[in-house]
Amino acid sequence: MLETILAISGKPGLFRLVSRGNHSLIVETIDAQKKRFPAFSADKVISLADIAMYTDEKEVPLRQVLNSIKAKESGKTASIDYRKASKDELYAYLGEVLPNYDHDRIYPGDIKKLVQWYNILVDNGLTDFDETLKETEGDNVDDRKEK
Repeated sequence: MLETILAISGKPGLFRLVSRGNHSLIVETIDAQKKRFPAFSADKVISLADIAMYTDEKEVPLRQVLNSIKAKESGKTASIDYRKASKDELYAYLGEVLPNYDHDRIYPGDIKKLVQWYNILVDNGLTDFDETLKETEGDNVDDRKEK
């Protein structure tokens, strides 16, 4: 699921990939409006499946962090108000869901964006963060066996 959910630099919120055009991607907002528009190659577009968070040892895929928040919050929206929370509150919250995060490379703005994205996904019923990971892994294993 996270492969088709996109973040576009300079545009608030998250978007679902609908289709691919000749020189653009057709995306749709993840909200009740479902507004569609093209995202061009000049826009910095990244799939949530390609994002990872820094830890002291390695990078942790965003899907694992989202699952950790989901477990902490019992599948509901985040208990912290990222807009009003202080820097220390944000770091304490992240420490609960990702205990060994890299204190030097993760900034308060990163945590705010993480919580905002989590809330958007939960509010719109997109909570199965591991869905396509299992399907993709299974396909790759089968491909390797045939070769």
